[in-house]
Amino acid sequence: MNLPIIDTHPHVIAADTGQYPRSPLGGHQSDWSKKRPVDVEQLIAEQERTGIAKAVVVQASTCYGHDNSYVADSVAAYPARFTGVFSCDILAPDACDTITYWMRRGLTGMRLFTTGSTMPGQAGWLDDPRSFAGWQKAEEAGLPVCLQMTAAGIPQLEDILRRFPALRVILDHLARPTQEDGPPYTAADSLWSLARFPGVYVKVTERNLVGARAGKATPDTFFRRLIAEFGASRITWGSNFPASERSLPELVALAQDTLAFLPEADREWIFSRTATTLYPALTNHQ
Repeated sequence: MNLPIIDTHPHVIAADTGQYPRSPLGGHQSDWSKKRPVDVEQLIAEQERTGIAKAVVVQASTCYGHDNSYVADSVAAYPARFTGVFSCDILAPDACDTITYWMRRGLTGMRLFTTGSTMPGQAGWLDDPRSFAGWQKAEEAGLPVCLQMTAAGIPQLEDILRRFPALRVILDHLARPTQEDGPPYTAADSLWSLARFPGVYVKVTERNLVGARAGKATPDTFFRRLIAEFGASRITWGSNFPASERSLPELVALAQDTLAFLPEADREWIFSRTATTLYPALTNHQ
């Protein structure tokens, strides 16, 4: 692959809890952010060791909630290497002001957290009318929205996509589809149904790479179906480091080895080009 690797899903955790206090969604801090915290300087060291050129740092919602200060400060300190994704409460009356604030701080994506290690299940507020102003703001600003969600939330997402057709959303972990049934992967029909919306992008992480070897699934059959539905230009890769227990070199190797059968052009989209399409700020400082 001729292009540099871009990671669209690492997290950073500051050692300084005074300047960056913990305020996790769900009321308790995630185990990974306690046991495997990596600050921005440590992340850079790991990326240089691994060959990752740039990254989209994603807010650690299970550590900091909606206080995106450390992500914003990290991006500001290393603008040639990072852009960032902030989290916010899209139901809040001041959601649009909050979105504007973090964008002015230099962050170029938004994340909505509807499930996770500190919030099991699937929250039901994605298409709550109180969210519409925030969705409209993101659409008008060209702000891509990462969704931490499960397939149970897809009907609500479809409602939002019909209301805001120019919106771009990125499904973290492919919205956690079932893979072990094998081809034609009918258990993931709700994921395939989203391919008809041109603003839907999908993010492949460790969960999906491992899942492509579970049960009757194989990397060849699953990822060929994913590319057939969405096209490589709407697929991106994220490490989920250090939330994942694997080291960053191990996560990169897992992704490259699993997708090695794909044509080089597809791999360039997944590991680099799609990221710069979604986050043009990554190209501002070469």
